[in-house]
Amino acid sequence: MFINLNQNQNLKLFKLISEVAAANNQSVYIVGGFVRDLLMKRKASTDIDFVTEQSGIELAQNVGKEIDPKMKVSVFKTYGTAMIRYKDLELEFVGARKESYTEDSRKPEVEGGTIEDDQKRRDFTINAMAISLNKDNFGELIDPFDGIGDLQKGILRTPLEPAQTYSDDPLRMMRAVRFAATLNLTIEENSLNAIRQEAERIKIVSMERIMVEFNKIMLSKKPSVGLQLMEETGLMKLIIPELIDLKGVEEVEGQTHKDNFYHTLEVVDNISENTDNLWLRWAALLHDIGKAPTKKFVEGTGWTFHGHEFLGSKMVKSLFHKLKLPLNADMKYVQKMVKLSSRPIALVTDDASDSALRRLLFDAGEDMEDLFTLCKADITTKNSRKQERFKKNFQYVAIKIKEVEEKDQVRNFQPPISGEEIMAMFNLKPGREIGILKEKVKEAILEGEIANDSAEARNFVIVEAEKLGLKILS
Repeated sequence: MFINLNQNQNLKLFKLISEVAAANNQSVYIVGGFVRDLLMKRKASTDIDFVTEQSGIELAQNVGKEIDPKMKVSVFKTYGTAMIRYKDLELEFVGARKESYTEDSRKPEVEGGTIEDDQKRRDFTINAMAISLNKDNFGELIDPFDGIGDLQKGILRTPLEPAQTYSDDPLRMMRAVRFAATLNLTIEENSLNAIRQEAERIKIVSMERIMVEFNKIMLSKKPSVGLQLMEETGLMKLIIPELIDLKGVEEVEGQTHKDNFYHTLEVVDNISENTDNLWLRWAALLHDIGKAPTKKFVEGTGWTFHGHEFLGSKMVKSLFHKLKLPLNADMKYVQKMVKLSSRPIALVTDDASDSALRRLLFDAGEDMEDLFTLCKADITTKNSRKQERFKKNFQYVAIKIKEVEEKDQVRNFQPPISGEEIMAMFNLKPGREIGILKEKVKEAILEGEIANDSAEARNFVIVEAEKLGLKILS
């Protein structure tokens, strides 16, 4: 079978590479994701991998010279690869190779090989297809494992025996889940069973590499597809057991609670319809993470999860640390979203005070809209009347918050009187009194005792300072 490359936007580049390879007695093939996406009629990848049965580094250097004598070619001798950035493309060149693995490492022993050897070492049949750029069969699809047939059937299958494939490089298990989630494929039954069998091997993979795949699952159109596959295969229990702890429904005295694991998957799917913000999706994933350790049955009340948002926000830091996720503003944002996730619904009642609304505005700050996106995603009831009522409640709270914000301006709160002004008023040096007075001003504004106004704040500070034994300079 031949692939018509005449209409491809990269045809001129492919012909140039073909000519350079022929002039240097080298073979050359396009391999991997570019071939798969081309056959699936997906958006063209900007990463293109080329394999030669000779030196990949030498081919890259010769191609680079042909494109532009001054072109930079990045060489990675350890891996026998070289990379060229050309226009908006990343072109990677590698020599065909055979691989063999040891039990305690996913780093293989490598030796030179043929294109057939190289295809055998690929993770899935759909990634083991190659397109020849050689002069005598330019455009021929080389597909020894019927990857094109698997694409047509919508299945994900390994070229060789699946248990061996996953044992050799356990990261392939996460890649299987990711491709199933992002490409709308079904993992073939033998392959799925092999992942269950080899799941424990994921422990030899660095958490950083696992999270690269996990975050691609989280950014897919419907993350629950991948998350549920991770649960079914045992991968989730090994990577984020805290989520598996949410599974199951208990019954006491005829009273049950919802399965918080499957509820969480619904929330992640819901929020994914409205945002591509990875960390807001993580907030959805972890919003109920504190429910397992806080679950309690109270006689006469039923199941309670008191303080699960507070505990959950504390768990976020330890989880991010364990998962080697960033411990920066992204982590703090997820903590904040988890901590505030139940606050808006508590303000639905007519007697919710302006003070409570001001405090929510103060605590959420510029992330208020994201918080509401999370809260709406948390509505998973299948009862249409309840769903409509909850949505109206959120609209009601949103209107009330907007009114308070327009009146009091406490979102992204900046104190109307600074520490420097307080020091000048009382001839003070930096010390605890300044912090006490600034905190009292903030609390007075949030409680509605004074307006968010510099003159009122100044008068308030004078009164409070006297209680601390401070006198204003005359």
